[in-house]
Amino acid sequence: MARLPRLTLPGHPHHIIQRGNNRQRIFLDRQDFETMLALLVEQARRCQVAVHAYVLMDNHFHLLATPQTAEGLPQMMQAVGRSYVRYFNDRHGRTGTLWEGRYRSTVVQSDRYLLACMVYLDLNPVRAGIVSQPIDYPWSSHAHALGLRNDRLVTPHALFWAMGNTPFAREAAYAELVRAGIANAEQTAITASALTGWVLGEGAFIEAVQQQTERRVTKASPGRPRKAEPPDVAGTELARDIGPLRKS
Repeated sequence: MARLPRLTLPGHPHHIIQRGNNRQRIFLDRQDFETMLALLVEQARRCQVAVHAYVLMDNHFHLLATPQTAEGLPQMMQAVGRSYVRYFNDRHGRTGTLWEGRYRSTVVQSDRYLLACMVYLDLNPVRAGIVSQPIDYPWSSHAHALGLRNDRLVTPHALFWAMGNTPFAREAAYAELVRAGIANAEQTAITASALTGWVLGEGAFIEAVQQQTERRVTKASPGRPRKAEPPDVAGTELARDIGPLRKS
């Protein structure tokens, strides 16, 4: 089966995953982590992509980011990927590919899943058994969200700002979200959506995105195809607000 083209939706957050080939390590020491962060800072600014949260693991990394243009996200990921492979191969005396194919990504309905995705990223090192608390892991945006570090890569999303009227209130509210964690079903949905490319959101949002592209944005239901239904006026208006999609 041919793989689905990626969708890029300007003005909406995307959950991005890039894995090392054959699960090999892509960061071997502190310099590797810092080099990747520097590349992300440079290319996010150049390509007009706002990174709201991130976590760099030994053999993969996650981003939660909003591109301002249809071309911004793929351009950023291509530039970062190529530059980092050249750096990594030169420094560690190796040749060949580093990545497990192209990056994976999905569009995220911000009002439903953005904060959950942030928590998901922050808890990744805990789920992997690397640390017991997310604050103990240095290669994520968690410390920035708690006001403990100023991270040049991070641009807070409006929904994060809305968590409180003061920095202390926002940081305390977000810390409580992380302490509460996310349900297993929600965790599974976040992972699966990024790996498959299906839109992560609720019905009306998914339908609005589907109206903008011929490419399916959610897994087809089993059984016979449904009969055509009258146009959904609300969905049409939401689709008009969403704007153009990019396939890549």
